[in-house]
Amino acid sequence: MEIIQNSGSILVMIAAIVGLFMAWGIGANDVANAMGTSVGSKALTIKQAIIIAMVFEFAGAYLAGGEVTSTIRKGIIDASFFIDSPELLVFGMISALFAAATWLLIASALGWPVSTTHSIVGAIVGFAAMGVSVDAVTWSKVLGIVGSWVITPLISGVIAFIIFNSAQKLIFDTDKPLVQAKRWVPMYMFFAGFVLALVTITKGLKHLNLHIDTGDAFIYAGITSVVVALIGKYFISRIKFDESAELKTHYANVEKVFAVLMIVTACCMAFAHGSNDVANAIGPLAAVVSIVDNDGAISAKSAIAWWILPLGGFGIVAGLAIFGHKVIATIGQGITHLTPSRGFAAELAAACTVVIASGAGLPISTTQTLVGAVLGVGMARGIAAINLGVVRNIVISWVITLPVGAALSIIFFWMMKGIFA
Repeated sequence: MEIIQNSGSILVMIAAIVGLFMAWGIGANDVANAMGTSVGSKALTIKQAIIIAMVFEFAGAYLAGGEVTSTIRKGIIDASFFIDSPELLVFGMISALFAAATWLLIASALGWPVSTTHSIVGAIVGFAAMGVSVDAVTWSKVLGIVGSWVITPLISGVIAFIIFNSAQKLIFDTDKPLVQAKRWVPMYMFFAGFVLALVTITKGLKHLNLHIDTGDAFIYAGITSVVVALIGKYFISRIKFDESAELKTHYANVEKVFAVLMIVTACCMAFAHGSNDVANAIGPLAAVVSIVDNDGAISAKSAIAWWILPLGGFGIVAGLAIFGHKVIATIGQGITHLTPSRGFAAELAAACTVVIASGAGLPISTTQTLVGAVLGVGMARGIAAINLGVVRNIVISWVITLPVGAALSIIFFWMMKGIFA
């Protein structure tokens, strides 16, 4: 308790710096996932993707990032173990942020798309289990997260496979693909509008205290999807094309339609991601600020100081702009060759999986969801269409994320204890 009273402002300053570093890591690694398919399919240039992500990620983080956050991210450790020594929780949260951010920096440099959620969870488990007590960790929650390594990529991969194959059969494998596109693309727009509205309501707006229940969310999503489909149908019906043109030209024009759809899906996913995953950086930071401000008292929820959300939003944007290109390249080009229609299938499948997982209460990684969806699109074209070497490296990086985060966190935790004790 004395440490918090004597060194509180220094601890908050350190937490703010490592919180910014963590947000930077989220931008460099996780945000690149939302934009990777758009860039890889040539729907957007990397400069356009970064500008769009900067706007929508920051908007999601700042507008819908939450006024209050859980003190213990994902409920994976028991706060009662820290009541008598709250400084250990402060040291631990700072160590966890520093450890997760360090791992994200390494992974981003190598172009590995890893889960920021799993990075911070592994780091929190590490300092709690080794620095305090093995019993301080809720191991059932950790097992659920490990199980999600298989479940979420599998769900998104299957959905992407179905969406891609349906587009192939209904549009691309016909004699008049543009005519079929005019008929079927509004239906895809209806589906995309419905799913993305649900993602935005359930993930992007849940922090705004709007209290929208499941029934109302479906009604709002339904209305949104009808409006999106009608607007899409109007604009697509106005597209003029030469019936006598080569089939290749028709295919190219259909891909242009899907490219527009991809930009919309990318914006919605960026907003939802910013609102949801900024908590990986600001949650531990808000916990440190709350404990210091309350002279060591630990509450289940921490009010977020006015400066924390802008800090998280700025960090995410800076990370993407400075260092996001490597993971964008891996997602967009490394796994399989993407076109706008394939990228749209992958992004829509990822959004569907987010909705399903949220409804079922499954722990989810947006990274693993999108990678699974891209793999599903690749599998639809045959195993030869997938770069298995890149996939192997990605899977290895997923497996080692938890233990690496834990190991780094333990090292930083002991260093913090040594410095301040």
